[in-house]
Amino acid sequence: MVGYPLDSLYGEVAFLAYHFHWPLGDLLGLEHADRRRWVAEVSAINRRMLEAAE
Repeated sequence: MVGYPLDSLYGEVAFLAYHFHWPLGDLLGLEHADRRRWVAEVSAINRRMLEAAE
């Protein structure tokens, strides 16, 4: 069985912790697809905010 790359997991967890301030256990408890979806949603918000500021 191939696991999820640890660098990617750390990056996703750090990103969501920075933006949401959720506890580590909650972030690690998310299903992979849910965690990736939250990362995508926050990234989209950040992009829209940057575009609006330009």
